[in-house]
Amino acid sequence: MPDEIQSILDRALAGMRLSADDCTALLESYDIARIGVAADEIRQRRHADNVVTYIIDRNINYTNVCNVVCTFCAFYRRPGAPDTYVRTIDQICEKIDETIALGGTGVLMQGGLHPDFGIEWYEDLLRTLHAKYPAFQLHCFSPPEIHNIHLISGLDYQTIMARLKDAGLYSLPGGGGEILDDEVRKRVSTKCTTDEWLAVMKAVHRVGLRSTATMMFGIGDNVAHRVRHLQRVRALQDETGGFTAFIPWTFQRENTALGRRIKDEPTGVDYLKTLAVSRLFLDNIENLQSSWLTQGLKLGQVALRFGANDMGSIMIEENVVSAAGAHNRADEQMLRYLIREAGFIPRQRDILYRHVDREEAASGDDVPQSALLRELTVAIAD
Repeated sequence: MPDEIQSILDRALAGMRLSADDCTALLESYDIARIGVAADEIRQRRHADNVVTYIIDRNINYTNVCNVVCTFCAFYRRPGAPDTYVRTIDQICEKIDETIALGGTGVLMQGGLHPDFGIEWYEDLLRTLHAKYPAFQLHCFSPPEIHNIHLISGLDYQTIMARLKDAGLYSLPGGGGEILDDEVRKRVSTKCTTDEWLAVMKAVHRVGLRSTATMMFGIGDNVAHRVRHLQRVRALQDETGGFTAFIPWTFQRENTALGRRIKDEPTGVDYLKTLAVSRLFLDNIENLQSSWLTQGLKLGQVALRFGANDMGSIMIEENVVSAAGAHNRADEQMLRYLIREAGFIPRQRDILYRHVDREEAASGDDVPQSALLRELTVAIAD
């Protein structure tokens, strides 16, 4: 087995594309140190400037009303429940103003699958926000939300995406990916199939927008399911080139119906190995994000040596994953400190991974205070 693993790693380092069998062997291996070293080498080749990026944004959930049931979600509320909400434009603008004041460049806005919101509702929202904040990046919605608009409005995905782009949509998050295998999806969710998720992303890329891709594992999936997920992401990227980043994270089971049935949580080794294998297998995706949000600050920092080149968001606000039990927190100074202490140069970025230069961002660098590493309790970005 050690010789087999080294042979696979040697092929990856030689620039050869790994097969599904290679991916399976790596994910089933316990040789995490060698896999991590290879992933770190590939990351260094792709990002020779030694920069690790982060973004200042926030998650705004415009509604928690949702007409589907996902057993891994503790955020949604069924229509008619007493604690449902729909954010007003004024409330959303207040949150955007706070984000801009902290140096933020965009917002990640998603919500439940509201049974009454057709495409006109989303167009009105985007047009209003884009008119008020023309330079602010609206990284909004997800494939399940686009599929929901399709069901309500009767429009094909590409028409929907073209109209939302015209209304001010900047890019699309990769939410709702979970595991792209219907054997798993049909057990935990009713929101969209694997083919529907992929078809939405294809439409996103065809109209000239970019998106991220995600994977949430530990929801009753196995190695074969994770390999098929990675294969499908890589194949679509071969076709469209539209994914800016890949973001894997682990299921947060606290407060969820699914969490009461799944007792074997992915460990830190599982997470680091999956991240490293993703870097080796997804040879056509430039950026991999560390999910310190679900793994904690220290393990998130270690992930920078297992293939990740981005620390994600400072997460001014997050509601979905925190509802399921993840409550970690960080500010910009802490993320920059963690990046620098891992041996990298911290740089703020925007949604499309372009560097953002702010004089204020550099003022807190090199703060050698280990007290900064307090782990409060972190949430999810894409």
